[in-house]
Amino acid sequence: MLSRFLFNFFSSFVILMFIFIFQTIWLFIDDLAGKGLDIVIIGKFLFYLMPNLTEKVLPLTVLLSSILTFGTLAENYEFAAMKASGISLQRSMLSLIIFIVFLGGVTFYFANSVIPASEQKIYNLRRNIAKVKPAVAIVEGVFSDFEGADMNIKVDRKYGENDRFLENVTIHLKTKTKINSTVIKAKTGELKSSESSDILQLVLYDGHYYRDLEKSTTKGKNTYPFANADFDTYTMNIDLSEFNNVDMDEERDISTEKMKNVSRLTKDIDSLKHDNLRIVGAFAKNIQTRIGAFIETKKDSLLIPELAAQKAKPKKFENDSIKSDTILSRNDVINLFQDWQKVQVITAAKTNASNLLTSIKGKKNELDKRYEIYNRHILALHKKFALALSCVILFFVGAPLGAIIRKGGIGLPMVIAIILFLTYYFIGVFADNYAKKNEIHPILGAWLSTMIMLPLSIVLTKRATADRGLMNLDGVVEFFQKIFKKKEKKTVTT
Repeated sequence: MLSRFLFNFFSSFVILMFIFIFQTIWLFIDDLAGKGLDIVIIGKFLFYLMPNLTEKVLPLTVLLSSILTFGTLAENYEFAAMKASGISLQRSMLSLIIFIVFLGGVTFYFANSVIPASEQKIYNLRRNIAKVKPAVAIVEGVFSDFEGADMNIKVDRKYGENDRFLENVTIHLKTKTKINSTVIKAKTGELKSSESSDILQLVLYDGHYYRDLEKSTTKGKNTYPFANADFDTYTMNIDLSEFNNVDMDEERDISTEKMKNVSRLTKDIDSLKHDNLRIVGAFAKNIQTRIGAFIETKKDSLLIPELAAQKAKPKKFENDSIKSDTILSRNDVINLFQDWQKVQVITAAKTNASNLLTSIKGKKNELDKRYEIYNRHILALHKKFALALSCVILFFVGAPLGAIIRKGGIGLPMVIAIILFLTYYFIGVFADNYAKKNEIHPILGAWLSTMIMLPLSIVLTKRATADRGLMNLDGVVEFFQKIFKKKEKKTVTT
């Protein structure tokens, strides 16, 4: 049984990996094909993507191979022979269970060590390709950095030979201090270059040019000087001499959550949590100071005890009663001022409130991004464990399911495996997206699809052990038979 399972496992793994690699090629065909890239570079890119594909291929392989193996055994009545000889389903699965647990450990090591390293390689390779082939660096619909040229560019569409023609171009030019000082917009553009020249020409057509001018004096800075102009044709020359000396294997110490192992993720989660709490606390104190709310009054420790006792006593008036506060509403406060002062007070209050709301909205956007990064790290940490456990759980879904349906081959088992895997995969995708936006807890987002498959595996294993079918429809059939019999008796009596 183990040898048959291993044969199905490795053959399914190779076929599925081959399919997913072709899907990856299809997704990146626009960025790789026709760009003059060496076949070795394209091969490296696809090789570095293979470990990342195992997150999808391994669970599906375990599910499919277990259904195929146990479906074939049940179809050939080998399970019936085992049960007749006193061998239970759990005993026959013992060697496979040991292998699957070992596979789960290997999967965790793979997710913790190999996948982060491959993600780092992919990131560096794509940046180096972008430096050698600038057209590849331009992504439609988002701002893309031209590394070494101190500019970023966004286009709505690329078309033509080697994507040389651009549509709706927006360019930000940066100063030496990395500040965006110049904005150029054009309806169309064109990239012109030759193999013998180190200069890339970016020709823009029918656009507008805007630039902030720098002034050394304070008076000049306060006037916010700028220069703008409309143009029919504007040519930018980009020096590619540094780009052509790029080492394609150059490494950069840049890491995201996908490039980190468990120990690094644990440390970064703790530091991100403390940084976010510190920023929230500092902003809260800043807002309290600006609005003058919740200000603590310090007690004078030098007061003589007798005077302190006198101050602590409530002041009484002629009628021996404490005078109540006469200010009950905002109108009472406004009426304390003269008419010309009321306008100033109300205007100042509106301005302060508007400034506070603007500050709060800006800080909220910043904190949303910071907490999204924090949630991504928690997701990445728990998904490493969830991926390893999912291989074990999906085995206990596929093995009893194959024994129940009693069908081997590629037809029905393949369809059932794909349906179950798509359910598992799409639940995980939706949970990830909700967790990143802080709509559900990141831990729940990482484990939700696995938690849903766990009770299914328990139910299927129990039904396969008891030699029951996938669904027990006998009660439903008997219910409808009784209803029809009652109707027949009524028609006969009438």
